[in-house]
Amino acid sequence: MEIEQLIELYPQLYHMAECGSWASIENHGLLSTSALLDLFQYQGPLRDRIEAAHRPESIQIEHQERGIAVIRDQKPMSDAGLERCLLGYTAPDWYRSLNGKVFFWATEERLSRMLNAGAYRDMVHDVLIIDAPAMIRRYHERITLSPMNSGCTKPYPHPRGPDTFLPITKYPFDEWRRRRGARGDPLVEVAVEYSVPDVRKFVTQVVSMRNKEVLAEIWPNS
Repeated sequence: MEIEQLIELYPQLYHMAECGSWASIENHGLLSTSALLDLFQYQGPLRDRIEAAHRPESIQIEHQERGIAVIRDQKPMSDAGLERCLLGYTAPDWYRSLNGKVFFWATEERLSRMLNAGAYRDMVHDVLIIDAPAMIRRYHERITLSPMNSGCTKPYPHPRGPDTFLPITKYPFDEWRRRRGARGDPLVEVAVEYSVPDVRKFVTQVVSMRNKEVLAEIWPNS
């Protein structure tokens, strides 16, 4: 896949964040779990429990100067599911890999699917809508693409491993389009390694959503 093809086909990207998190994102940027743990200076066994193991519930972290942040749960994933589908990774390695990335949904339909998932449909979320061309051109060297929801193993754990995330120019978009046909998604996730510290430059809108309902516009304020 070429960078300009990615931009043409996916002019907007979508990020689903914890309710109330936009103020912190605007201040610190959009951070992966690993980047957030670095910012909050978490080390040792406690960090390992967050970064290298399954999170059945969201975890609140605190810092004397930086305040409070929430690291989201991984309810759509399980250790048992990972053991059935991982190729070339241990479960801790896979969790670390995911926690080192910032994720965006490639389509609004995929965003809606996650907002409507059983674990999240009754919750309120901050949803960031991203100007994809600007962000992709800025971060293309740190972007990888995935044909699946890499953080989900339910109801069926699709195989995943070293080829799940590939650089833009190595991503076999046409192959996935042929395999999935007209109704399938040849691209599901766009991931940026570690962080997007200047994400505010690329955000066109932030809205508060519950399931598929827009509750309020958070930014820009009308």
